Amino acid sequence: MDILRTPADRFADLPDYPFAEHWFEVDLGHGLTARQHYVDEGPKEAPPVLLLHGEPSWSFLYRKMIPILVDAGFRVLAPDLIGFGKSDKPDDISFYTYARHVEWLKQWRNAVEPRPAALFCQDWGSLLGLRMVGQEPDRFTCVVASNAALPTGGKVSDGFTAWREFARSSPEFAIGGILQRATQTELSDAEVAAYDAPFPDEPSKAGARAFPQLVPVEDGMDGIADNLEAWKGLEAFSGPFLTLFGEDDPVLGAGGPMLSKRIKGAEGQPHAMLTRCGHFSQEDRPVELAQGIIDMARKAGHLA
Repeated sequence: MDILRTPADRFADLPDYPFAEHWFEVDLGHGLTARQHYVDEGPKEAPPVLLLHGEPSWSFLYRKMIPILVDAGFRVLAPDLIGFGKSDKPDDISFYTYARHVEWLKQWRNAVEPRPAALFCQDWGSLLGLRMVGQEPDRFTCVVASNAALPTGGKVSDGFTAWREFARSSPEFAIGGILQRATQTELSDAEVAAYDAPFPDEPSKAGARAFPQLVPVEDGMDGIADNLEAWKGLEAFSGPFLTLFGEDDPVLGAGGPMLSKRIKGAEGQPHAMLTRCGHFSQEDRPVELAQGIIDMARKAGHLA
């Protein structure tokens, strides 16, 4: 297996993404390491907020929200998961597992910002982030979840089955086109190119192809036991917990009420289904999502 590093020139002239690069070396196990990229904006002493991206995007997804959150007084941290964005990419699909991704992300979080933090998560960012909240609730002050879930088996939907098979077998897995089709906002050619930038060839897409296969939506899959255990802590989480889901997300859009009704801190919060909002809500409704984070952080006493 090779650990691929995307050439830096692939990220030249990214639109509305002026953020300085920051790097952390992740121990992948088996004697392997990888360089992880992350955005780190705002004063280091400011209250932290973690922005966790999903599949198959990267921290570019948060370019519209980061300035709003910095102006509100946060230290904003947005990592590129291993296999995505500017981070290094193991080229073996079988090397990617749910448990490893959680461990890799925890390494980064423990080293870069161990203080209690606000969390925003969407898609795979929620499979990772919500598990972390359930496992270590005291390390999170509040949560905003959008088009999110922490699955524990059951029966897979027809829509997800089709997506999983497409990710597995499509001869041309065009990442930018996937983002374009999953938003209500028309992305520019430059924005589509920015989502394609991390993936110059087929081997670099191993992580992106792997993630849909790892979602524990069917009984017996790896990750179910860990998520069931995490749900014990997540259900009892008493910090402010807000769901802002997209009405136009055919995969997870209907899941907002199902998520919010299970979590203690979600009681009485102004949950919303956002109109004109697809799966990648950060592209469609960034202002509303950022304001939700600000409001929850203030309710939690995390932000002045």
